[in-house]
Amino acid sequence: MKAKAPALPRTVRRALGPHVLIRGDTLRVLRRMEAQSVDVVVTSPPYNLGLAYTSYRDRRTEDDYLDWMTEIGGEIARVMKPGGSFFLNIAGSSSQPWLPFELMVRLRTVFALQNHITWVKSIAIDDVTHGHFKPVNSHRFVNRNHEHVFHLTHQGDVRLARIAAGVPFTDKSNIVRRGHAQDRRCRGDTWFIPYETVQAKRQKFDHPGTFPVALPQACLALHGAGPGSVVLDPFMGTGTTLLAAELIGAHGIGIDCDLGYVRTACERLSAVIARE
Repeated sequence: MKAKAPALPRTVRRALGPHVLIRGDTLRVLRRMEAQSVDVVVTSPPYNLGLAYTSYRDRRTEDDYLDWMTEIGGEIARVMKPGGSFFLNIAGSSSQPWLPFELMVRLRTVFALQNHITWVKSIAIDDVTHGHFKPVNSHRFVNRNHEHVFHLTHQGDVRLARIAAGVPFTDKSNIVRRGHAQDRRCRGDTWFIPYETVQAKRQKFDHPGTFPVALPQACLALHGAGPGSVVLDPFMGTGTTLLAAELIGAHGIGIDCDLGYVRTACERLSAVIARE
């Protein structure tokens, strides 16, 4: 007898300033969105590694997970404007290293991979460690200190704000010697954004897969998003992408299946709006 599919969460929308936070099934909500209505997508979906989400079971078969994410990718392509950017943060594990790349192969049918950025969460320079990572107790594997940020676009030809999202020169002689107009250079495809060290799960809002606000900020800056841009996070979690959208005056749309996470996102966003 075929197992009964789990009931989809009831869709509930809440407006908060220029933002809309939606509790609902991601695929169903995306299907109802207007085509070519989003400028930038920044998201970090479940990694299918067995993380302990409150409502979502993060342990599908690999084929089921890839089929699901490919379908979601197709809907993101539909709602994204020509010239839009999709920044997909995802990671594998030491025992499942191929999963992010298998997903990229699937998404080749709907996107061009314009840039592959490595988010470095922790790095050892000489004998000093900068940032934070979750140690792996293994005789076979080293600690995993990075994640992927895949920059996907419709045609691979989106013009980026490389300098606006860049960093100052360390050697200032490069500015005149190389004929640069300002003390700014492209930061490249390795982004060191330290993962915050926490002492308890509640500091991550009881969510197992948060990222620092500096990550979506860097993505939005690279695309050149600004006031009036429409930013979508179809796996909103606790709302970090929407915080980044608020900080640049963009309009955020966030979707999550878990009512508790949506409430936390509303609380965090309300606090940022109140401070401005």
